[in-house]
This record gives sequence, C-alpha cells and structure tokens, in this order.
Amino acid sequence: MDTASPFLISLIKGINRFSDWTGRLVSWFVLAIVLITFVVVVMRYIFNTGSVFMQESVLYFHNYVIMLGAAYALLKGAHVRVDIFYRPMSDKKKAWVDLLGFVFLLLPTCGFIFFIGWDYVAASWHILEGSQEAGGVNARYIFKTSILLMPALVILQGIAESLKAVLTLMGYQDAVKQLDEHDEEHAL
Repeated sequence: MDTASPFLISLIKGINRFSDWTGRLVSWFVLAIVLITFVVVVMRYIFNTGSVFMQESVLYFHNYVIMLGAAYALLKGAHVRVDIFYRPMSDKKKAWVDLLGFVFLLLPTCGFIFFIGWDYVAASWHILEGSQEAGGVNARYIFKTSILLMPALVILQGIAESLKAVLTLMGYQDAVKQLDEHDEEHAL
C-alpha cells in the first residue's frame, strides 16, 4: 500500500471539520457572555433592576463553551499533556502515546461520563426541567444535555486523533502532516 487510505483521510477530515465548526460556533457564545454580562451590570447599577433570565443565560452559554469546546481543544492540541516529555518524542512515540491515551484514558473516561449522565439527563428531559428561580431560563434540560454532548464529541474527535496516530504508526507521517496543514490552512 503506497498511500494512506482515502476513506480514512476523508473520515479524519470530516471529523476535524465538524469539531472545528462546533468550536467556532461556541466561540461566539463568549461574545454573548460578555454582552449579556455588560447589560446585567448596567441594569443593576444604573437602573437598579435585575434579570434572573439574563444571569442564568450567562451560565448556559458558559457551560456550552466549556463542554462543547472540549472536542475543539482536542483538535487543536490544547488539552493538558506533560509536554516536557511529549514534545521531544519522535512522531511514532507521540502516536503511541496518543493512541494508548485514547484507548486507556479518554475513551473509558468519556464513556463513563456518558453512561452515568444518561439517566440524569433523560430524567431532566422527561419532565422538561426548568429553572429553580422565578423568571429563570425554563430549559435546564438543555443545560444538562451538555453532559452527554461533551463526551460524545470528545470521543468523536478522539477517534480522528487515534486514526492519525495509526496512520503515523503505519508509516504515513506525510499524510498526517498534510492533514494537520490542511486544518491549519482552513483555520485562518
């Protein structure tokens, strides 16, 4: 086999594009957080009034930035690593660390979060749980849904990262470098 599997390359590209799109979408939530917080402060200190709905919406946006941004962070290599050891490693050693990290750490952890969160989120959806505060956001079930979305999105991006590691271990480092360069070009 002279070249990397076109199917694997397009699968990795597709997952990367989806994670990139999700990350860019939730990045706009940061602007919403700033604007809503500004309005809440102006309302409180200038007009001596408040809005529970607006204050809770800041929490909702903040939750989704963190939870849905996790897969984007994995795509961009922004998750915590012991870089003092990882950075000087060869590409193949890095690929082993990434692959084993996915199989033995990321996948079980995200699977566990999804498993234990399922009933909790389902119960919230079953009753269409709302805010505990009068005038709050009556969609707590949407807030809690991020407990399932985060591990699902991280596993999906983890699959792409693992496939890149497998390609590297099979000797297709050039294909992986082209994938990474492709992602960087489209990020600009």
